[in-house]
Amino acid sequence: MARLPQPPAPAQLRTLLRTAEDIVAVHTETRLVRIFAAGGRHRQRWNTFRRTGPLPHARFDPHPLDPDGGPTTTREHGSIYFGLSVRTSIAEVFQTTSIVDRSTRRPHLVVLRPRRGLCLLDLTGLWPTRAGASQEISSGAKTMTQAWARAIRSAHPELDGLWYRSSMDSGAPAVCLWDPPASSALPAAPDVLLPLDYPGLDLPLARICDELNYTLL
Repeated sequence: MARLPQPPAPAQLRTLLRTAEDIVAVHTETRLVRIFAAGGRHRQRWNTFRRTGPLPHARFDPHPLDPDGGPTTTREHGSIYFGLSVRTSIAEVFQTTSIVDRSTRRPHLVVLRPRRGLCLLDLTGLWPTRAGASQEISSGAKTMTQAWARAIRSAHPELDGLWYRSSMDSGAPAVCLWDPPASSALPAAPDVLLPLDYPGLDLPLARICDELNYTLL
């Protein structure tokens, strides 16, 4: 059985980092893809870092827990999630229902390139094993992976976030950015910003949903 215990103390995690092996440097020409809700009660912008968490569905939210174990809101911790492809983002965002609803909450697609390089802890390599975990860190219970996120962020506040495997898109790369410091890496404007119900997306979204066996509405 794969290992995913409680994380070590941040001081211990700091001693395990091998910068040459454990850091993914994301180039400024790398396209990051996100699906976000532009409507509803908790509407977002394309570059919104969520300051409230951890949320039940958000694997690597680093936010501290309140005394009852619930979410908190703090300026010191923001999170935002990306895939490297539209398929990864669709698979992750709509995984609960497997229904891609293009109208409720006005979901939008954004594609952007960071304006500076990103330094991300590589969870797809040997770092999780050396830290006492396993690749289950990308697929295990989110309450546990959030505990690891808090410990990693405490140990390495200089990192922009995490590079990990999508559990919904056959292990394809996914990215969680943390702010500070990652907001300084987002561009002034994205390369692409479209509502999911934009007619030009009909065919590519239909193909993606066919591959995932998701329902497109």
